Amino acid sequence: MKILHSDTRKGEVTVIPEHLDDLWDLSTIIEKGDLLKAQTVRKIKIGESTERSGSIVKKTVTLTIQVEQIDFSPQTQSSLLRVGGAIAEGFEDIPKGSHHTISIEPHMKITFQKHPWPAYAWNKLQQAAKTKQAPVLLCVMDREEAHIARLKPYGYEVLTTIKGDVAKKRDDHHKQDTFYKEILTYLEEQDRQTPVDAILIASPAFWKEDFKKAAKDHPLTKKMTLATVSSSDATAFNELLKRQEVKQVLQQDRISKEMKLVEEVLTEISKGTLGVYGLQEVKRSIEHGATKCILITDMFIKEAREQKRYAPIEALLKQAEMIKAEVHLISSMHDSGKRLDGLGGIAGILRYQMR
Repeated sequence: MKILHSDTRKGEVTVIPEHLDDLWDLSTIIEKGDLLKAQTVRKIKIGESTERSGSIVKKTVTLTIQVEQIDFSPQTQSSLLRVGGAIAEGFEDIPKGSHHTISIEPHMKITFQKHPWPAYAWNKLQQAAKTKQAPVLLCVMDREEAHIARLKPYGYEVLTTIKGDVAKKRDDHHKQDTFYKEILTYLEEQDRQTPVDAILIASPAFWKEDFKKAAKDHPLTKKMTLATVSSSDATAFNELLKRQEVKQVLQQDRISKEMKLVEEVLTEISKGTLGVYGLQEVKRSIEHGATKCILITDMFIKEAREQKRYAPIEALLKQAEMIKAEVHLISSMHDSGKRLDGLGGIAGILRYQMR
């Protein structure tokens, strides 16, 4: 994320998201009521004002909308951040108040304004501008199939599935070598497009060792870390991210930090001492000034916005900032975020035990 301009007095920031990860960050920062300005495509009627007269053309214009809806769907093919709302300022032929949706893509300049800026949102933006995620590829495999994914701040993005026809007997290497070569070629292509720092290879049994042995002296073997998982389908990625073998590889990554925070709060909840969960319990801890940090999922925020009950939650987060409680946004797209959603989407760690 590039921050081109910021004016704290006006609450205005101009940024350029550089990749999909930045769109996810913006989806958690931009909120209902913000003003968003960007270049967009709009259908405009040219000619007579009657309904059947004139013609409709698509025109690239710069519009400012007051945000009503935020939608980020990284699993869709387009992977766009869509922000909809009423037009507040723009092209003269477009009436103010009419609705428009701006699709935000990487390398697109946008300006947004909010009053006031919550500390957690500003910290999130600053972190996105400073932090560069270590590029990591994930591969879970067995003798017949390999799933390859790229690590993302919101979880992981599955890139491809490679099917093989490996013989059951380990001394029959022809089919096995062909399958392994196909996997290695794909990993090599991904590394060439976007150089990676690490490649995590995981499997049940001995398939990962056989694969690395087949790769021999290939340069990518220096980037490989092996791990054991109980299954070889795409669901094994969540298990892989928790393995001790990959902890060092991921320790600087945001998703690893999020998982560590969730594990910490779950431990405190299980001990019945310094952990609270659910909106009412977290609210009570904030009102008592006992909250050390709050974990809240992006799904919790998204649903609150959709159900028009976000205003009191926003006020609660501002109250948390006043007592110096840290607020951490957790992605619901990885396993730890889903576990937090199972506890109501919000939890906290206390400074001291409440009575």
